[in-house]
Amino acid sequence: MKNLGLVIEPAELETLLHESSVIIVDLCKAKQYRNAHIPGAHFLNYADIIRTKKPAMGLVPDDAHFSQLLSKLGITADTHVIAYDDEGGGCASRFIWTLHVFGHSRASLLNGGLFSWANEGHALTRDVPESRASDYRLTNTGDYTVDSAYIMQHLDDEHTVLLDARSLPEYSGTKNFAHRGGHIPGARHYEWTEAMDRSNNLRLLPAASILQKLDQIGITKDREVIVYCQTHHRSAFSYVMLRSLGYENVKAYPGSWSEWGNRDDTPVER
Repeated sequence: MKNLGLVIEPAELETLLHESSVIIVDLCKAKQYRNAHIPGAHFLNYADIIRTKKPAMGLVPDDAHFSQLLSKLGITADTHVIAYDDEGGGCASRFIWTLHVFGHSRASLLNGGLFSWANEGHALTRDVPESRASDYRLTNTGDYTVDSAYIMQHLDDEHTVLLDARSLPEYSGTKNFAHRGGHIPGARHYEWTEAMDRSNNLRLLPAASILQKLDQIGITKDREVIVYCQTHHRSAFSYVMLRSLGYENVKAYPGSWSEWGNRDDTPVER
């Protein structure tokens, strides 16, 4: 099988439905999966790929849990994982980012997810595929992820820039889901949905369009980019977007605002 890109189209996935080295993972809502999903897709509950330590949400799962999860799906080191969801890519991207953190780079996001697949006439089913359990054991590599201490150390680093993927009211502090409202000082605002083409089944907008906007706000390829939102759900899509556009130095802050905004020792800008 040829190497697959980080983002693939429904037509390409159509040719891979019976490829033994590919496992399709569905991160839609459970009701949606029961009603209709891509043939051969295995359901994965989003809540199972995150860890919480209140007030911080969306933390990285521990090694044993994530290894068990992948093994149950039949994933091995040689498996290419193709993930999709029914919300534009946030849940699926979070799964892909987590795979990267654990050293599994063979993964792709279905561009547009269930929207592009279903709306463009590709087959759907209710059949639940059997999975052959593996014994895949992984360890958190520490790659592609940062903590609050790292961000504090790099707030004034001209080579590092933060991307806040939340809504504008959250970014400005007029809408808040933590003890304090606002954003991390210096963070640039690029809401995750801005990169989606609503006229094209929620696919990513053309690369040139996204790159022009990112350049305008200072999120350039020569800088380390750290993405965050409230729980690193929406910003996981931003991570995949940036990586697919050729940004090589992209990391994520999994605690995101659920951690930063609930602390008293972190600076906040409004």
